[in-house]
Amino acid sequence: MPASLVFILLVLFLGVSLQTSEALDPFACDPEDGTSRNFPFCQVKLPIQSRVSDLIGRMTLQEKVGLLVNDAAAVPRLGIKGYEWWSEALHGVSNVGPGTQFGGAFPGATSFPQVITTAASFNATLWEAIGRVVSDEARAMFNGGVAGLTYWSPNVNIFRDPRWGRGQETPGEDPVVAGKYAASYVRGLQGNDGDRLKVAACCKHFTAYDLDNWNGVDRFHFNAQVSKQDMEDTFDVPFRMCVKEGKVASVMCSYNQVNGIPTCADPKLLKKTVRGQWKLDGYIVSDCDSVGVYYSQQHYTTTPEEAAADAIKAGLDLDCGPFLGQHTEDAVRKGLLTEAEINNALLNTLTVQMRLGMFDGEPSSKPYGNLGPKDVCTPAHQELALEAARQGIVLLKNHGPPLPLSTRHHQSVAIIGPNSNVTVTMIGNYAGVACGYTTPLQGIGRYAKTIYQQGCADVACVSDQQFVAAMDAARQADATVLVMGLDQSIEAESRDRTELLLPGRQQELISKVAAASKGPTILVLMSGGPIDVSFAENDPKIGGIVWAGYPGQAGGAAISDVLFGTTNPGGKLPMTWYPQDYVTNLPMTNMAMRPSKSNGYPGRTYRFYKGKVVYPFGHGISYTNFVHTIASAPTMVSVPLVGHRQASRNATISGKAIRVTHARCNRLSFGVQVDVKNTGSMDGTHTLLVYSKPPAGHWAPLKQLVAFEKVHVAAGTQQRVGINVHVCKFLSVVDRSGIRRIPMGAHSLHIGDVKHSVSLQASILGVIKS
Repeated sequence: MPASLVFILLVLFLGVSLQTSEALDPFACDPEDGTSRNFPFCQVKLPIQSRVSDLIGRMTLQEKVGLLVNDAAAVPRLGIKGYEWWSEALHGVSNVGPGTQFGGAFPGATSFPQVITTAASFNATLWEAIGRVVSDEARAMFNGGVAGLTYWSPNVNIFRDPRWGRGQETPGEDPVVAGKYAASYVRGLQGNDGDRLKVAACCKHFTAYDLDNWNGVDRFHFNAQVSKQDMEDTFDVPFRMCVKEGKVASVMCSYNQVNGIPTCADPKLLKKTVRGQWKLDGYIVSDCDSVGVYYSQQHYTTTPEEAAADAIKAGLDLDCGPFLGQHTEDAVRKGLLTEAEINNALLNTLTVQMRLGMFDGEPSSKPYGNLGPKDVCTPAHQELALEAARQGIVLLKNHGPPLPLSTRHHQSVAIIGPNSNVTVTMIGNYAGVACGYTTPLQGIGRYAKTIYQQGCADVACVSDQQFVAAMDAARQADATVLVMGLDQSIEAESRDRTELLLPGRQQELISKVAAASKGPTILVLMSGGPIDVSFAENDPKIGGIVWAGYPGQAGGAAISDVLFGTTNPGGKLPMTWYPQDYVTNLPMTNMAMRPSKSNGYPGRTYRFYKGKVVYPFGHGISYTNFVHTIASAPTMVSVPLVGHRQASRNATISGKAIRVTHARCNRLSFGVQVDVKNTGSMDGTHTLLVYSKPPAGHWAPLKQLVAFEKVHVAAGTQQRVGINVHVCKFLSVVDRSGIRRIPMGAHSLHIGDVKHSVSLQASILGVIKS
């Protein structure tokens, strides 16, 4: 989505009035409206497809074109009011986008941790629960006339490069985690009322979009060169899972080009893949003004009419921006586009509106019609925001150990750092107005007497003027907590980072305060992206390091609960933390995931990068100890082939790997039973990460995550966890041609320090004769 400035310009350009009743009262088919109530499209008992066809058949070309943009026009003669499609709900109902306003009966909404923090919980149940709360509040605000029902969230792009300013919005670097997050959050948002939708979610930005503004290259001009292998193996995975497993109602195409074609003008991506192969039941929307961008900035077409025609022919249904509204009618007049193709686009958008109940009259009698101000910022919702923050906090270092702090021994705590007493920093970007905040200073103040010194004026930390006062505070206190890191001035939409080190003189402040501290020194980091804190990891005076991401409105309470042991941390890093050297000669523009020895290219993410790290993907320690034992798992799994496929045929086998399309994948999975024992003295929740190391080959990643589970284990007890591994989904790899194959032979499962080998063998006996 465009940054706030671009949004303001868009609003001015579109002439959108944020207070118009049309934009905020999108009900159609009012029973009191005699002009429309008898139309077939208003008859709730008719099939939705029939209702949509009837509605489209009643509109003129001009009226249809007015519905192709986010600020959809009213059709008064049919009783249809205007509707603003653009609302956001990345981690709570947001006021980014003109579709949602706070104030009056809705002064705020529950602001959950930024997605990267929530992803660190590795808890799919939590992700879905957050989606349910967000959609409750969204529906309540819709009923109050201050929000829409179409939310352009979540962002499921891969966090490929640690400098990306929007990495904070994503579930991290692993495709399976991102896809699982997408499906879970979308299910929470959209509800489980059959074909009906609570709200309509949207997985964005399709595809290979993970560069905003780096070294003179911006997202509006970037042409991502992506191999078929990386597209299938990495970039498409979360979107495929979002559509096929999450049943998302919308997919958003991105600003960038992929291999020379703008994503919003590429029929192979939109028509063939998203709608054809994955069977999207919903609409495809452009990122805001991206159709205009590929005409005016990328110069992809000669005329604006060609740009409009290309978008709709490629499968785009809705334009966030004015472009299609301005040029589609002329495209039809010039013969570049048919009215039938416009009808196809409207079929998709209007069907989603029908599924949302927007043509069923006033919502008071509908399933969600009773939601209102009482259902926003409820105690239960705010408690879930606190619990999400607790689950997402990652303990990176605990040498000594100094943590957890004791209320008896640490009665005074020096709180130092530019993020010690922040509010809006904690909620990251694409946030709304929080119900209220608990800052780290306030949270720690509930446990101990605090001595507060900011240390730096802000995260840029250009001056050492406040260092002496900070060191004095550390000398006086029983313990010292430094709350440092980043904020939106360092990493944000339209703002990629230039390096991985702490900004300005933060490192100097940390080291000096640690040296002066009378008691244990704990470093707490707020950031979306990874930071090279090797100096702190190696400093014996810094006993503990905690990463909180951007922990949401209750972040300070969650941080203090972890520091004082009320919560035993169980989060794991959803992205690799690289040293600064990693990015020194690594262009963000190189999209390759795999390393190249010939040119010294290191590869990206834990799946392909072999080099030195500060903290690996999946790192996170606890106040207790967990031991894994595999209770049961197969040593051999038979992979039956389809039709006449034989194990020796080249059509099926390539380098001893079976094409997924040639295997009977439907129920091809196996179970693993793992005993998790808590050998420590404190109850804890453990994140079980199961990796597979495929047989050696040219295509295979070093290892890949195949499953993850959360389990609570009381001190001194043991819990058995069942893991189901789907062979075709999670043990397959992708060859250089972009073909997904299942390597035969020994796959090594890694669970903590435990390894188990499973041999896959093609089954000729199971062949079906056609």
